[in-house]
Amino acid sequence: MARCVLFPHYPNYNEQIKGPEFISSVLSVKQAIIRLKKQKKPIREIAKTLGVAKTRVWNILKKKERTGELSNTKRPGRPQKTTVVDDQRILSLVKKTPFTTVGQIKNTLQEVRVSVLKSKVKRRLHQCEYRGFTTGCKPLVSPQNRKARLEFAKQHLKKPSQFWNNILWTDETKINLYQSDGKRRVWRRKGTAHDPKHTTSSVKHGAGSVMVWACMAASGTSSLVFIDDVTADKSSTMNSEVFRAISAHIQPNASELIGRRFTVQMDNDLKHTAKATKEFLKGKKWTVLQWPSQSPDLNPTECAFHLLKTKLKGKRPKNKQELKTVAVEAWQSITRDKTQRLVMSTCSTLQAVID
Repeated sequence: MARCVLFPHYPNYNEQIKGPEFISSVLSVKQAIIRLKKQKKPIREIAKTLGVAKTRVWNILKKKERTGELSNTKRPGRPQKTTVVDDQRILSLVKKTPFTTVGQIKNTLQEVRVSVLKSKVKRRLHQCEYRGFTTGCKPLVSPQNRKARLEFAKQHLKKPSQFWNNILWTDETKINLYQSDGKRRVWRRKGTAHDPKHTTSSVKHGAGSVMVWACMAASGTSSLVFIDDVTADKSSTMNSEVFRAISAHIQPNASELIGRRFTVQMDNDLKHTAKATKEFLKGKKWTVLQWPSQSPDLNPTECAFHLLKTKLKGKRPKNKQELKTVAVEAWQSITRDKTQRLVMSTCSTLQAVID
């Protein structure tokens, strides 16, 4: 809005002033008041000279005397809707139940007659450095598993890079035709993603999907093996017999990615620990890495599978055959530089287990 400030004895001020120019003119008025006061002019005369109210002149002079400033101080704005007690209650709810939703927190506050918007609840949590994240899904780990994981981490933490480069990492995963992540969100602070309170537990096994087996090394990825292409009944169920059939891919892939001397990594699933499998591996004379149970997070192949599924999100296969085709393309598109970084990150993962 245009403002007209009339100063009878200051012709330069008799004009329409807008925006930043108006702010500048207000400061000029204040400076003019101080200048005239130094000339020992009375308040009445100053007000008449500048064309402003006497109360305004008096207030500006008192402010200058009290603070020594002419510019307006920043005002606190609208008071908070919640009290300190309410803020503590919100924080306590999130700490006690990290998976609670903003709506649930709002309803809890309403029970104690505190009416706030969801946006206010989010703002209080953000001020306490809490953010909503997608939960990580980890296997249910028993105390015995934790002990084995810790021992494995301590034994292998200082292994040289050549040791990790000579490992052929193996794993299986299911790829859905229609992607369903089943993810939940959790309130947590940065750096606490692996806290058991902020993760969901999973157990193995659960159509429109294919089961794949794959191996990788620091030097790159192998070819994907689809389980239903190996089984006689075209099922995706893996057992010791199916694994022994798939193992025919281990030697050629290891020779291509690593060389003659290599170590095979596999988890402690029943198909790997069965008596027939152990005898088969003994006959092959392969070096097998002793792996702690319930430790898929230590396997870089899990991260490679995550990259694979991320690449598939933009795809729209209509059937299993198309799903297999795009899955192979996505798997082969993972670069050697990426697999190298994934394998080398194992040491930092082991350090996290120890910490």
